[in-house]
Amino acid sequence: MSAILMRCAALALAAMMAILTWQVFARFVLGNSPAWAEQTALLLMIWMTFLGTASGIAEGFHIRIMEGVASLPVRWRGPAVGAANLLVALAGALTFWLGIDLVVATWGNAVPTLPLSRGMAYLVIPLSGLLMAVFALRKLVRGEEIDGSLGSA
Repeated sequence: MSAILMRCAALALAAMMAILTWQVFARFVLGNSPAWAEQTALLLMIWMTFLGTASGIAEGFHIRIMEGVASLPVRWRGPAVGAANLLVALAGALTFWLGIDLVVATWGNAVPTLPLSRGMAYLVIPLSGLLMAVFALRKLVRGEEIDGSLGSA
């Protein structure tokens, strides 16, 4: 699942870069910048960021500072990692809950220059929060250390 999320985030990044390249070319060479380009790039950036974050939780490449855990006595390292996973799961649940509120509150707002509701653009936020919570809970239940985190900052 996380590989699919990362591929979607990479595709959003590639599309965003293509759109911004077109926008710069159109502005400076053609003298006429497309009105839809900025809002489309912004929407893609939102989706890329939240899909990448969920994938990062699943794969363990999100930002973590493990120096504190590494300096604990061995018997406390497991509970500390469990607490970290629990906190990530709670943050994902909070993102899910508040993301739903944001989608509902902005559903009637139009995205300028695009035929979309702002709420539709923000649908990725509760989806990402739910996935973050599920991925972190899976690690918590399995007692998994996040791969490679002891060497990362």
